[in-house]
This record gives sequence, C-alpha cells and structure tokens, in this order.
Amino acid sequence: MDETTPLLQLEGINTYYGQIHILQDSNMVIREGELVCLLGGNASGKSTTLKTILGIVRPRTGTVSLNGEDVTRVPTAHRIKRGMAIVPENRRLFGPMTVRENLEMGAYLRPKADLREEFDRVYELFPLLYERRSQLAGTLSGGEQQMVAMGRALMSKPKLLLMDEPSMGLAPVLVERSFEIIKQVNDAGVAMLVVEQNANVSLSIADRGYVLSTGRIVLEGRAEDLLENEDLRKAYLGR
Repeated sequence: MDETTPLLQLEGINTYYGQIHILQDSNMVIREGELVCLLGGNASGKSTTLKTILGIVRPRTGTVSLNGEDVTRVPTAHRIKRGMAIVPENRRLFGPMTVRENLEMGAYLRPKADLREEFDRVYELFPLLYERRSQLAGTLSGGEQQMVAMGRALMSKPKLLLMDEPSMGLAPVLVERSFEIIKQVNDAGVAMLVVEQNANVSLSIADRGYVLSTGRIVLEGRAEDLLENEDLRKAYLGR
C-alpha cells in the first residue's frame, strides 16, 4: 500500500434493512495511524456503519476498501485476516474464561507459537492484565474488562481497530481513563475508528471526526474544528 492509499475507505455506501434505507451515500476515509471518531445519536446509523465495515451487512451500492483492496463482497473473516479487529459494545468477554484465555481468543487465526510477542505487547500496555491473567474475566470491574477487550483485539496485530461505544457502561471516572488507553494504543501505531455518542471526550483525542444523522454524514473535519462547530456543540456537547 502506498502512502496515498487509505487504510479504510467507504465510497458511496447505501445500506438497507429490507426496504428501509439506513446509510445514504456514506463516504469515509481512515489513513494509517489516524484516530477517527464517528459520532451520532441513537438510530443515526453508527452500528450499521460498523457492520458494513466488518462485512456483517453488505451495502446495496458502494465500495468498502481495505488496504486498497475492494472487500465489499468478501466475508468478515477475510477482513480480520487483512488487519481489522473490533472491540464490541459492552466488551462481550468470555466471563467463565481467564484473562489470558480471553486474550488467546483474539489470536485464534494465528499459530500459538507466534503469540509471545503479542502477549508481551498487551501486558506492556496493560500491566494490570498480567497481574490478573489467571482471574476469570467475568469477575473484573468494567474498566478492567475494557482493557481485556482491547487487549484481545490487539492480539490479532490489527492495522485498524474499531471501537463500538467504548464509554458505554463505564462510570464517569473510568470514561476518561478508557480514552487515555485508546489514545495510548493509537500512539503505539494502530489506526482506530471510535464510534461514540460522547462527542466531547472522543473529539478531544481524535485527529478527525464524522457526524452521522439519520444515515447521512452531515459534518466531517478535523477534531479541533468540530469541537468548535456551533451546530455540533448544541447537538452533542450541550453548550
């Protein structure tokens, strides 16, 4: 992939559920190393955008490209192999399994012999997970479970990490810490798409942002510019 080729690109995406037109002419670009946030309220199309990127839902028209390859019609597993990973909403850990076993699940497509470097990387980012590696994931706090979910995704060595509502279910004091961790992972070289309703916090760490409303991208730009946008401030920031 040359420097001008986006890591992820959505072009003219129109996604339907039956006859209901959800995503309408969506265009999005994420480049290597970027942290991009996708903002929107309930029923704005955020989840459908993620499902379209992952291949869970196929658009009726438009193109999804990953590393310059058209992946619009290929299955989710192929996209994961090509460098995509997700931290799902509410984390969805395997509660009866240990922290280490949950991390191993993130690397299920890779030979176990190759995992030492990934374990070292995850434990370096999240030292607490090394201390809790034998503890059942279901017994961890919400913030600790977020670390496990991120660590699990990183075990696949993704080029692009998708995060679905990372602040959901976290106490306010843990939201800021969660986004500090997201920024830390991005600073380590992983491009990220953060799908959120919490505009203030997500824009504070992002490079760029997109705003969805009823299936259309109505605003896009640099994060600092969006923070100062009058319409966005009224709709999402409460000021």
